Amino acid sequence: MKIRVLIVDDEPIARERLRSMLDPEPELEVIGACGDGREAVAAIRRDKPDLVFLDVQIPELDGFGVVNALSGEQLPVFVFVTAYDQYALQSFEVHAVDYLLKPFDAERFQRALGRARRAIHAEHGEGVNERLLALLRDLKPEARYLERVVVKNSGRLFFLRADEIDWVESSGNYVCLHAGKESHLLRETMSSLESRLDPACFIRIHRTAIARIDQIKELHPLFHGEYEVVLRDGTRLTLSRSYRDRLQTLLGKEL
Repeated sequence: MKIRVLIVDDEPIARERLRSMLDPEPELEVIGACGDGREAVAAIRRDKPDLVFLDVQIPELDGFGVVNALSGEQLPVFVFVTAYDQYALQSFEVHAVDYLLKPFDAERFQRALGRARRAIHAEHGEGVNERLLALLRDLKPEARYLERVVVKNSGRLFFLRADEIDWVESSGNYVCLHAGKESHLLRETMSSLESRLDPACFIRIHRTAIARIDQIKELHPLFHGEYEVVLRDGTRLTLSRSYRDRLQTLLGKEL
């Protein structure tokens, strides 16, 4: 009986790399690949895979959202594929079957695959579900906020502390983290990142911008209820009407 495998990653190159690493395995059968979280939930419910390689940072519904959407159902074994922050990696080690930190090599992939095989063949598969649900409880945004983020620069991965971020800018399918004179691209949606940032320290001021509260120096009224936000380093951003109430609540006064 072959192990049925689903690949979930929004990058075609990443999906093909995983498929090329799985194809030589005679007991595995890749039954499909998905590019976003909602598609993944539908495919898991429809096709009932035994094993899912699941990227954490995917559009529509992130990896945690996929697992959460399936809670209460019979879950497959998940191997997370991620460039997530260090605390989350520690949680994976405690609760999940395994994780693959991008970029990973063939040896690391084989170790993850071996753990997944053992979990699938284990007599008490319920323990896998219990670990995944515990992972979700540990990573709820209201319980713990992002302390650091993994960013890639010139082929290297390094940690950027959340308190080093001055402001965040939307950039297509990425966000740009501005920290002092440096900026770093991260593949994540603004809404997803906003949910993981401490609201006592960061505030969404525009559809395309999040600012660190203690970096806001001045506010200048513009037209139609909007404001110009001046940061301490001189950066000028726009506070849109739709996000003005949040800043008013923070200031305790009406703008």
